Amino acid sequence: MPRLISTLLSAAMLAAPALARAQGGAPDGSTPEEQAVIAKDPPFRAQTLKLAGAQQGRAAPLFNGRDLTGWDSWLGYADARDTYGQPTAAPIGLNHDTTGVFRVEQTDGRPAIHVSGKIWGGLLTKRSYGNYHLHLQFKWGEHAWFPMPRNNGVLYHSHGAYGAFFGTWMSALEFEVVPGSVGMLLAVGDSKGTHSFQTVDWRAGAKVEVGRDPTIPYPFRRYMPGGPLLPIQMPAFNVDANRNAEKPLGEWNTLDIYTLGDRSIHVVNGVPVMAASGLTTTDAKGVRRPLVRGRIQLQSEGAETWFRDITITPITRLPRIVATGGAK
Repeated sequence: MPRLISTLLSAAMLAAPALARAQGGAPDGSTPEEQAVIAKDPPFRAQTLKLAGAQQGRAAPLFNGRDLTGWDSWLGYADARDTYGQPTAAPIGLNHDTTGVFRVEQTDGRPAIHVSGKIWGGLLTKRSYGNYHLHLQFKWGEHAWFPMPRNNGVLYHSHGAYGAFFGTWMSALEFEVVPGSVGMLLAVGDSKGTHSFQTVDWRAGAKVEVGRDPTIPYPFRRYMPGGPLLPIQMPAFNVDANRNAEKPLGEWNTLDIYTLGDRSIHVVNGVPVMAASGLTTTDAKGVRRPLVRGRIQLQSEGAETWFRDITITPITRLPRIVATGGAK
């Protein structure tokens, strides 16, 4: 069977696939309508991608190395299986992390933010940011708590209500952190207080140049410079990274997010793997508008993870992605 890509929509359902389908879970390309959306995608062609012209500046720490000053925590349901089920209790909520889902510990001789993954939620910057270079490192811990691939992420331009998406995360754009697909882009919506995928408002959106790669799950799309510029929206809810640039399990990986106006670039260990434009959201009146800033969330989603060296630098221009070979 093809490699399972963990996303907010699909991986969390692997332990309960019947529930996923009953609630209209993640599209898998099994319907004519889902196939029609991707019918004209060109074949993916591998390229060598390099980042050029990255702007230098004075970086400010978002993590002080001692405690979680400058951050808020929001935790979803005490039993993570309730996230996409029918919970009998409310989310744990704001700054009530009594079990240490997010805490500062020493690892490899240095301070880092330890994310247990046992309860799903997010650690959020108190401030909103726009036009920046976000830099951080992550590595996987030993434990994964659910029968699904390791899963985590960095959600940026987070906005709206706490726990808008199934009581657990703010609406945002996600730099996915999942083995084999670090740097994938997907949009996180607003479930409007329900627990059905049929009623989700996919308020955040973006456009990405794509190519079709049938070796990955639906919508079979990878970032491919020179490909058609297409929207991330249901049923084609994500675009995978251009390539797997992750280091072996247990090693530290360097992640960089560049965002300027309504554009963003994802970089993994120095390799640009994603570029998006036309970042948008829907306001309370239903009006589509550019999404240019928001809070930053570090996820807890079922797997032990460490984060360190988290800094942010203001920028006034985006770096360039230089592609050689492949797409035409």
